[in-house]
Amino acid sequence: MATVPSYTPSIWVRVCHALPRLDLTMQMRDNIFTPDSWEYQQTLLVLSSLSAIALILSLLVVLSFLIHYCCCHRSDSGNASDEEEEDDDASGGHGYSGRKGRGICCVTWVSVAAVTLCCVAIGVGFYGNSEANDGMYQLTSSLLTANYTLASIDLLVSDMVSGLQQSVSGPLTSMEDLFTGSKPALVSTRSCRRLSERVVSLLSSLTLGRALVPTDGGAGNGSDAIIGALTPAPPAITPTLTPAAASPPGPFSPGWAANTLMVNEDYRWLSYVLLLLLDLVVCLFILLGLAKQARWLLILMTVLAWLALFLSWGSLGLETATVVALSDFCSDPNTFVLNSTNFNTGTSTDILDYYLTCSRSSSSPFQQLLTQSQRALSSIHSHLSTLERDALPRFPKAEKSLREVQQILNSTEGNFHQLVALLNCRGLNKDYIDSLKGLCYDGMEGLLYLSLYSFLSALAFTAILCSLPGAWRSFAGDSEDYEDSDSESEDPFTSHQARRQTAMGSQRGALPPFYSYQGAGWTPPFSSAPPLPTPNASSNGNPGYESLPLIDRQSPPPSYSPSMLTGYGGSQSNPNPAHSRNLYSR
Repeated sequence: MATVPSYTPSIWVRVCHALPRLDLTMQMRDNIFTPDSWEYQQTLLVLSSLSAIALILSLLVVLSFLIHYCCCHRSDSGNASDEEEEDDDASGGHGYSGRKGRGICCVTWVSVAAVTLCCVAIGVGFYGNSEANDGMYQLTSSLLTANYTLASIDLLVSDMVSGLQQSVSGPLTSMEDLFTGSKPALVSTRSCRRLSERVVSLLSSLTLGRALVPTDGGAGNGSDAIIGALTPAPPAITPTLTPAAASPPGPFSPGWAANTLMVNEDYRWLSYVLLLLLDLVVCLFILLGLAKQARWLLILMTVLAWLALFLSWGSLGLETATVVALSDFCSDPNTFVLNSTNFNTGTSTDILDYYLTCSRSSSSPFQQLLTQSQRALSSIHSHLSTLERDALPRFPKAEKSLREVQQILNSTEGNFHQLVALLNCRGLNKDYIDSLKGLCYDGMEGLLYLSLYSFLSALAFTAILCSLPGAWRSFAGDSEDYEDSDSESEDPFTSHQARRQTAMGSQRGALPPFYSYQGAGWTPPFSSAPPLPTPNASSNGNPGYESLPLIDRQSPPPSYSPSMLTGYGGSQSNPNPAHSRNLYSR
C-alpha cells in the first residue's frame, strides 16, 4: 500500500525560522521552540516590540503634521490674504483661490490614495483571515479524527476485556463445576480460563487510547465513559465532542486540544472580522465626507482612525510573535512532540516516534503484544473445539455454557482484527500530517497575510491622519457661503456655487443695468453695434415709431396703469394723455 506523504516545511516557515533572536538583554538566543522557557518568551517580546516602535514613529509623524497645520498656517494667513485676492480675480469665479485650490486638491488626493491603500489592505485581511480559519479547521478536524480513532481503540479494548472477564466469571466457572468428573475436559476448561486471563492482562496494557475527554465531566469509567465521547458517525465524519474542563488531563488529549482550539479560533475570527469592518466603515465614510465636504463627519472619522491605527499596530505585534513561534514549531514539530512532557505523559517515546514517523522500516511497538494475544485466542478456540467434540456428548448440560463462551470468543476475535487495523500507524500518522499541513501551510499563510494587512492599514491610517486635518480645515463654512447674501431677497433654490459667484461679483463693482429707458436716442452700454436711427417726430410731438420697420424698433417699456401714465405725462411739456395711452397700448 502507498505510504503517507511526509511533511516538508514551507519556504515561509524556513524564512521566519531563520530570523535572529534577541532577548531583553540584546543577547543572541537559539530558535528552538520551547514556549515554556523564559528566554524564548523574551525573544518573542523583542520581536513584538518592533510594532510598538513603529507606532511611536507614526505618532511622531502625525504630530508633526498637526503642528504644521496649527502653527504654520496660522502665521501665514495674514501674508497670504493679498495674494488670495489677486488669485480670486484670476480664478474666474470658481469659489477657491488658485493657491488654495491647489492645496485642497493635493490634500484631497492624498486622502483618497490613503483610503485606497486601506481598502487594498482590508481585502488582504479578509483573505488572510479566511486562510487562517481554513487552516485551523483542518487542524481541529484532524485532531478530532485522531481522537475518534483513539476512542475506537479504547472502546474495542474495553469490549474485549469485559467480554473475556464475563466468560471467565460466568460460563467457564460453570463448565469447571460440570467437568469435575472428567479430567481432560477440566484441564481444557482451566486452560481456557488461564488464556482468557492472559489476554485480558495483555490488552489492559494498551494505554494508547486512554487519554480521552469524557462527556460527563469525568464521572463514570470503563466503556460507558468512552461510548459517551463518541458519536455514531464514521471516522470520515468529524465527531462532536462536548467541551472539556478548563485544565487538560494528564496525558495529551486530541479531543481537549480540538475543543480549545475551536473556541479560541471562533473568537479570533470574529475579532478580525470586526476590525476589518471597522476599517472599511472608516474608509467609506472618509470618502463620503470628502465628497460632501462634511467637516463634522471627517472629524468623527479622524477619531475612529486613531483607534484603528492603534489596533493595527497592536495586531501586527501579536501576529509577528505568533508567526515566528509557529515557524519555530513547524520547522521541526516531531522534536517538540517527543520532548514535551504534556504529550509523552503516559505514553512511551517509542510509541510516539512510531506514529509520528510511520516509516516502513520501523516495527510496531505493539507487535509482540498483539502476537501473544492472537496466539492465546487461537489456543482458546482450539480448546473449545476439543470440548465440543469430546466432552459435550458426555455432559449435555454444558452445551449452553460452551455456546456462550464460543459467542464471546467470536466477538472478541472480530474486535481484535479491528484493533490490529486501528493500531497501524498509517491512520494516525495521516491525521498528524493533515494537522501539520493545516497549521503550517494554510495557518502560516493566513497569518502572513494578516500581518501584511496590519502593516498596510497602519501606514494608510497614518497618512489619513496626516491629511484629514488639512482637508476639513480647507472646507468653507456656512458663514462664508452666505455672508454677502440677503436671505429675504435671494432665491432659496440657488446653489452654493452660484451664491459664491454672486458674492464675488458684487465685490468687483456693480455693472449698470442693461435695460434703462432714457429716451428714444438711448443705446445699450458696451455695444459695438451702430446706434439706432432717431425716429422723426410726428405732428403732435411724439416719436414716429410707425415709420420704422419692426426689426429696427426698440423694445417697448413695461405697461403702466393710467394713474402712472398721468403722473409721468404731468412732468413733461405739452402732455397728451390720450395719444400716450394709444402709443403704449400697442
